[in-house]
Amino acid sequence: MSESRAAVEKLRVELANLGVEDAYEIGDDATLSVWIGLVVCFRDGFFRWQEGAVKRRHLGTDPVGCAIRVARRYAELRADVPPWWEDLAKVLRGDVAEDYP
Repeated sequence: MSESRAAVEKLRVELANLGVEDAYEIGDDATLSVWIGLVVCFRDGFFRWQEGAVKRRHLGTDPVGCAIRVARRYAELRADVPPWWEDLAKVLRGDVAEDYP
């Protein structure tokens, strides 16, 4: 298992422990999609993501601390779902996708 894959898997597990069950790996062993506009990558020993125009990073050796920060951002984004999301989700995935990010 690569360092990136192991780090991303640890982060995914820690996010799940915090109730963020929507996160999934996108298939490159280094990227975790958490929610609309919240994608975490592992590169050069750091977890990296963006909050608006601000780039964030957290040490890859601390997936618990990173999960806490990402879960906070996840909660912020979930509280303010873009108005276009419901219509797009229905078009792309059908009506059953109402709660899926």
